[in-house]
Amino acid sequence: MGQSDIEIMLEAPTTVGALKSMIKLPNGASLSEASLTQTIMAAVDQEMVDDSAMVSVTSEVAFFPPVTGG
Repeated sequence: MGQSDIEIMLEAPTTVGALKSMIKLPNGASLSEASLTQTIMAAVDQEMVDDSAMVSVTSEVAFFPPVTGG
């Protein structure tokens, strides 16, 4: 995404998938659209989750590509 952090104020709990749709990348596409062509993993409050996981108004959410190496 090119940013270390952004703040989104939620009025009600939502899913990770819905949150991905709210986040716009510099090219104008949503993070949800970007995940169609590349793997984007998510963690909510430091626990790995999928797009159906719930995000509360106080959750910390991290998105990142898969990491490999040794």
